[in-house]
Amino acid sequence: MNEPFGRQLPRLLTPPPGPRSLALAARLRRVESRNITHIAADWPVFWEEASGANVRDADGNVYVDLTAGFGVATAGHAAPAVSAAIAEQAARLPHGLGDVHPSRVKVELLERLASLMPPGLEVTALGTTGADAVEIALKTALLATGRSGLIAFGNGYHGLTLGTLSVTDRRASSGPFADRLGPVAARARFPDGAAGDDSSASLAEVRRLFDAGSAASRAVGAVIVEPIQGRGGIVVPPADFLPALRALCDELGILLIVDEIYTGLGRTGRWLACEHWGVVPDIVTIGKALGGSLPISAAIGSARVMEAWPASTGEAIHTSTFLGNPTACAAALAQLGRIEDDELMPRAEALGARIESRVQQWVGSVAVVVRGRGIGLMRGVELRRPADESAGRDALVKRLLRRGILVLTEGPRGDVLAITPPLVITEAQLEHALDAIEEELAG
Repeated sequence: MNEPFGRQLPRLLTPPPGPRSLALAARLRRVESRNITHIAADWPVFWEEASGANVRDADGNVYVDLTAGFGVATAGHAAPAVSAAIAEQAARLPHGLGDVHPSRVKVELLERLASLMPPGLEVTALGTTGADAVEIALKTALLATGRSGLIAFGNGYHGLTLGTLSVTDRRASSGPFADRLGPVAARARFPDGAAGDDSSASLAEVRRLFDAGSAASRAVGAVIVEPIQGRGGIVVPPADFLPALRALCDELGILLIVDEIYTGLGRTGRWLACEHWGVVPDIVTIGKALGGSLPISAAIGSARVMEAWPASTGEAIHTSTFLGNPTACAAALAQLGRIEDDELMPRAEALGARIESRVQQWVGSVAVVVRGRGIGLMRGVELRRPADESAGRDALVKRLLRRGILVLTEGPRGDVLAITPPLVITEAQLEHALDAIEEELAG
């Protein structure tokens, strides 16, 4: 029996990119900044429709999506409850006057977030993008501590705005704007637990950087960290790292900011990935999956820390036109409901265990596979690097595209195949995708 769109296996009508995608690429090339979309003879395909774990392109090709649209589609593409909430809210009140005359749905979202977070995280400032949420967290740290110094981690990714570039470790992105950035964060090494690396050296480096900041009259006010590095290569730290970092921040009197833009809201089987280690940060940032498809993010902190922001007298010192947009808030409420009511977090754990078992079979039997790593449905397969790294990783991703599998690579060298599908992906879709990956890696 044919499965409905959303639960289908790949079905290709023409080798991708097909003629309609190629025509759209030619049109896009003429009107979009050339820095945005990479266009080549065999890349990209143009999305036309999506549902569940399926994407259909402009040529009618159906793909299984292992990217979840950069992690947004946690509850699936076009999740019916989310789409219905968007349509209903858009018909009634699509936009409001967010920080002047707010909407009821904004209050409901803030209350819902407070109820889902670990005890102690209760006051929220909404944003639109992940970078916006990180900007809010960095501003909060400065207001709360009076210290501008920051410590981040190598290969960390927190956004590409001028403010977030100071804590993001991507020289290719920050280099052209170095004259505008000002002081950047001091960086410690992020420990790679999968390699048997312990936490002590990284923690010692954090302490050293704290002391160095004080000596240089740029006292450190906060540490920002991803509980699992996403763009850095799906890197899971040793089990003692986050608890020890939390204790060290408390000892030094600095704030701990945990960036859960990618890892949060069910992807690892918990609302927050840091819950796996029993850690409660002073501020957490969430985004991506929050809106289900619409841009909305949040920085959530303790009442004590968030009290550092002055009370509004009619002009907020951090706001935006779309702050608390009613349609985005309604989408977020529906998305959170689907993650909880459809029991997608236990599903992420169960399907993640299947991926882990499968990848473990590849280690030792598939020459290019080094190891697997990750938690829940945030998984990475580390690959041995070919002589031409760029050509090797691009060739694999493009071969999988031609088999109807949408997948991306992560890591500073692009040598980690990321498996981060919607949490609603069916077992048949997942196994088909893993079969295709195994065959391409073995071939």
